[in-house]
Amino acid sequence: MEHSKFTLKDVQNVYSGAEKDLWELVMGEQIHIGGFASSMELAQRAGIKEGMKGVDLCCCVGAGMRFLAKNFKVSMAGVDATDRVLGEAVERAKKEGLGTKLEFKKGDVTTVPYPNSMFDFVWGEDAWCYVEDKGKLIAEASRILKPGGTLSFTDWIEGPKGLTKENADRINAFMKFPYMETLEGYKSLMQKNGFEVIEATDQNQYFADHIALYIDMLTKQFTYDALKIIGDDINMMQAMGGEMVFMRDMARAGHFSRGRFIGRKK
Repeated sequence: MEHSKFTLKDVQNVYSGAEKDLWELVMGEQIHIGGFASSMELAQRAGIKEGMKGVDLCCCVGAGMRFLAKNFKVSMAGVDATDRVLGEAVERAKKEGLGTKLEFKKGDVTTVPYPNSMFDFVWGEDAWCYVEDKGKLIAEASRILKPGGTLSFTDWIEGPKGLTKENADRINAFMKFPYMETLEGYKSLMQKNGFEVIEATDQNQYFADHIALYIDMLTKQFTYDALKIIGDDINMMQAMGGEMVFMRDMARAGHFSRGRFIGRKK
């Protein structure tokens, strides 16, 4: 799991520009695999209940927070490092009548701007692959959780068959990932930071099917819309399509995947 050259600054650039718009075009406001259904399954399996207070680390435009507030009647805080998505998160929350239920703070999720033992659960969906120091992230999740609190997240990871350095470098370069964890790597980080691992599930086929879906969306339905976002650059579109096909093939072969994780703070 060698680290790439990409840092938080690169991620901020992605989510301040056209790449963020492209992902939202094909994935919707919930910019993660499986959208509503995936969020519902994660929340139910994690035991999220009405009246709880949670925090979404790397909250992006706040769609996960709004999902939880509306469907589970919880209050939410969100932390993200990118000004653009935080601004959109605040506006979208207001439009959905959730301005008083949601709170947003700008910050680095490896130094979360909240005190110890404040939250009932920590939430994350397909975003921690962008974090350079995932050990510090998990440590911070433990710090801000109450005893007995729940860590619940999904993330893009190396698949069960692993990635060669060359293939990992290619995915990291396209996605601007500092590096990808493994299923066992995340389990180890959770255990080292005082969590009982309740679930660590590889969702390889589910992941591969959704990457294929996004390729279909771009090539069969939203080609015009995508081209408009990137200045009608056909060559760029073709190059991006090639990288997505590569990711799909790596996923289908078991080298690239997504994991679902639930932990309980001891």
